[in-house]
Amino acid sequence: MNMRRRSVVAAAGAAALGACAVAPNQPGAGSLRIGVASCADQSQPQPIWDAALQQRCGYFIFAGDNVYASGAPFDIDRLRKAYDGLAGKDNFRLLRNTTPHLAVWDDHDYGLNDGGAEFAHKQQSKDEFLRFWRVGAADPRRLREGIYHAQTIERGTRRVQVIGLDTRWFRSPLRATDQHGAPGKERYLPDADPAKTMLGQAQWRWLEAQLRERADVRVIVSSVQCIAEGHGWERWGNLPVERERLYRLIGETKARGVVIVSGDRHIGGIYREANATLRLPLHEMTSSGVTHPWATASEYGPNRIGPLVTVPHYGVIDIDFSARRLVLSLRGIDNRSVHEHAIDFEQLDIA
Repeated sequence: MNMRRRSVVAAAGAAALGACAVAPNQPGAGSLRIGVASCADQSQPQPIWDAALQQRCGYFIFAGDNVYASGAPFDIDRLRKAYDGLAGKDNFRLLRNTTPHLAVWDDHDYGLNDGGAEFAHKQQSKDEFLRFWRVGAADPRRLREGIYHAQTIERGTRRVQVIGLDTRWFRSPLRATDQHGAPGKERYLPDADPAKTMLGQAQWRWLEAQLRERADVRVIVSSVQCIAEGHGWERWGNLPVERERLYRLIGETKARGVVIVSGDRHIGGIYREANATLRLPLHEMTSSGVTHPWATASEYGPNRIGPLVTVPHYGVIDIDFSARRLVLSLRGIDNRSVHEHAIDFEQLDIA
């Protein structure tokens, strides 16, 4: 592997926080292309990885549900076989071996559908996650609870920080709906109990430290949707006190260039939120449909920009420092853009 594809550890202080600098495999310092994908059933064909390889992304984010092994009762052998099935796909293996990347999990590779802190086998799942994603013995993820992690990609003098959150290990139970399947109330209702948490206190402290690190662009990876409104499936809006805490933290740390990517939903979409708590409008791209998107999905999206994407797809973040523009796009198997949205650096407060 050449030097451009090799991860290098940054300053010791950053390493202690679980952050490291990564040299991407794209030439030139004026731009960076980041791929994003989630919801990949290992038992199905996955041609989307061929499309992603054609894009020659400088970095890739595996945003959860990277395999499916959440059937009850939990079976560690089933999870291991699921990972081995994914590893056996030539196009996935080539993408993972040639592209710097970060992975988080969601419920189906965590091991419990819609699971949170209550999952009794989460340490076994974590052990398999660390094995499959080749996490080194000295990596901070081996020394603390959960799988949250951050990396910084250097492009000349510019820094792009990728912050991978763990929205499963610490998350409190959600409030069940009072009208199962009803639009906007499909499975859960908002719960403003201040004692409930999405990230847990240790991860919140870590996240604040990450947001105070120097970076021009920050990509926050949340396996579940964050700013999306209009549905009653899993999302940060089910714990509104925690989501408000995230918004305040982004403002208090004066973090610039923040965008969110998410998965979980078996649909793709781009969202924009502007409210009194946020210092700047916040954008989110959901990319969730490597193998089995929800083809008939239809839901109210008050802060969604454009349509739902209901075909197999992956996401791309194109950061162009010369043109001072960031583009979020969702691409199909043929690599054509199904939906995209451009954001000027001024909207992101990027100097």
